Amino acid sequence: MDDLTPVGGVCGPDGCDDLASAPEALNPVTLGAGTRIDIVSDAICPWCYVGKRQMERALVSLNGEGLNFSIHWNPFQLNPDMAKEGVDRAAYRAWKFGSPEKAAAIDARIVEAAAQVGLTFRPERIKRTPNTIDAHRLIWFAGQQGVQDAAMEAVFQAYFIEAQDIGTHEVLADCAAAAGIGRAEALAFLSGDLADQEMRAATRAAREAGVSGVPSFFLDGYTLFSGAMPAATMADAFRQGNKVLRERAANPEA
Repeated sequence: MDDLTPVGGVCGPDGCDDLASAPEALNPVTLGAGTRIDIVSDAICPWCYVGKRQMERALVSLNGEGLNFSIHWNPFQLNPDMAKEGVDRAAYRAWKFGSPEKAAAIDARIVEAAAQVGLTFRPERIKRTPNTIDAHRLIWFAGQQGVQDAAMEAVFQAYFIEAQDIGTHEVLADCAAAAGIGRAEALAFLSGDLADQEMRAATRAAREAGVSGVPSFFLDGYTLFSGAMPAATMADAFRQGNKVLRERAANPEA
């Protein structure tokens, strides 16, 4: 199935495309164990959800080789200036891509790619394009409680599968509950502004560091690739990166 999946798939401020950057060679200047994978993503990026599934497949393969990685999700707002209440999705995408037909064609390609990794996207059911700052805050909050990946999965599912408005606190609280966080606790957190400025700053920092499209994958802080690469390609990149960093750590003077 990996061979049938379009290589890459990345979302940027101007939209989503089938193209992505290939894995890059690591340049290990500092030492690392080569086991921390950071993903820069947005909750409304369809390729980020597809990429999550591909990564999961890659990690199963690598676990069988005795290689284990920790996963960390990092914020990136594709639409940082989006109104807090979001906007009508159909009208927004028609404006952004030039016509409803072009927007529908982009959706169709993504739906096909998602199906190849077992995801059933229903973009025609999604009514609003949300502001994702609170979704990123919730994912950060979930990370403090050790359930970040589960929260990321719940948010993706709520938006792409269930067509819910993840810009609302009620929906995000449901996502938190699905990840094992108390719903009331999540609502109390979301009602404040903790981590709001940090999430915005993280998005700016990612752009300043050269991230222009998501998902983008890093290993111990080193850029590996951007896009929903096939699982085998991801596994090769993680395997090689781990090897380079372990060898460098074992021979720091080399």
